[in-house]
Amino acid sequence: MVTATTKLLLSDLASTVKSVLSNYIRPISDRPNLTEIGQACQHDGFFQVKNHGIPETIINNMLSISRAFFKLLESERLKSYSDDPSKSKRLSISFNINTEKEVVAEYCTSVRGDYIDKALGKHGQHMALNYCPPCPQPELTYGLPGHTDPNLITVLLQDDVPGLQVLRNGKWLPVSPIPNTFIVNISDQMQVLSNDLYKSVLHWALVNCDKEGISIPTFYCPSPDAVIAPAKDLIDERHLAFYTNFTYAEYYQKFWNRGLAAEGCLDLFKASTA
Repeated sequence: MVTATTKLLLSDLASTVKSVLSNYIRPISDRPNLTEIGQACQHDGFFQVKNHGIPETIINNMLSISRAFFKLLESERLKSYSDDPSKSKRLSISFNINTEKEVVAEYCTSVRGDYIDKALGKHGQHMALNYCPPCPQPELTYGLPGHTDPNLITVLLQDDVPGLQVLRNGKWLPVSPIPNTFIVNISDQMQVLSNDLYKSVLHWALVNCDKEGISIPTFYCPSPDAVIAPAKDLIDERHLAFYTNFTYAEYYQKFWNRGLAAEGCLDLFKASTA
């Protein structure tokens, strides 16, 4: 059983999100810079963010609303169920989260760069609520199986119950929750755009034997018709493209056709080496 905790880069953001690129202060003890953020994206695929500008009251309210929803009777919860296949049979729920959505959107906009902005097309966000009830034998099940995310970037809020684990050097390592901190992970489309420079890393969620757990990921996604391919500036005679061109709609459909148990589907879009 793994007991060590990942030491992912912990970045301290100024409360003014619009100037995020010039206001990284420190990971843990040293003053970081964008090079360290880039290294975290290359080697870990994950980093953590605090002092992001989202008020603690909004974070706590969001977690409270999520817990309240999952305490409703099943008949009440099913009123929010959607049969739309594009939602992959998930619950479709609307929340008034204006401040949180705006801050997360501005953060992602600040770090993505002009090229990514154009490559994504009419991009958007969607949010999921994950609930893991306590399980007396947690070793027999998963909250979520090992997978990569199919989108571009994921921003995760988790409560105080440990559950998230990241695959690093062949070992599953837990990421202990830090109050009022968001976890940012590189997802599949960013790995393609960076031509494997940034890593979309396998992660899963385990259940707890004593406590229920809530996690709230916000997925930053390209437009369905956006054509995804390695950035041209990264490709030359010595650095070949590792992926073929495809639309995000094509990728998203193949990802969910395989299901989360298949971990991901980047391999289906690899360029031929012949």
